[in-house]
Amino acid sequence: MNEQDILKDAERHCTKTGARLTPLRRRVLELVVRADAPVKAYDLLSQIDRSNTSAKPPTVYRALDFLINAGLVHRVEALNAFVACPQAGHGHAAVLYICEVCTKVTEVQGARPGQEHKPEGFCVTRSVIEHYGQCMNCR
Repeated sequence: MNEQDILKDAERHCTKTGARLTPLRRRVLELVVRADAPVKAYDLLSQIDRSNTSAKPPTVYRALDFLINAGLVHRVEALNAFVACPQAGHGHAAVLYICEVCTKVTEVQGARPGQEHKPEGFCVTRSVIEHYGQCMNCR
């Protein structure tokens, strides 16, 4: 999926679910989608249009939290960075393959791991599985 398709899919998903994709949230999503590698929150902040003087670290983190909860962005836990989800609101766990050489992240569609072994009464709200190694281009 290309950048424009991902953004259009995100807008459709937000309209369908009633989630509000504000201009700042959309801008943060655009920057994550355009990034060649996982991007950190402070890198996003430095890229946001300088005319938006209200863009402070908490503002960016709130936008990222919204995008994660909406199923539009994944947090790469070990890197404390963010990548765009190629399929908005898909509802599956994030299964990420991260190249230790070029830092490219590839998401593979997966089921909800851990559901079958969860403690009784436990409700899983988010799962992230991260695999590290070398992509085909870097091997």
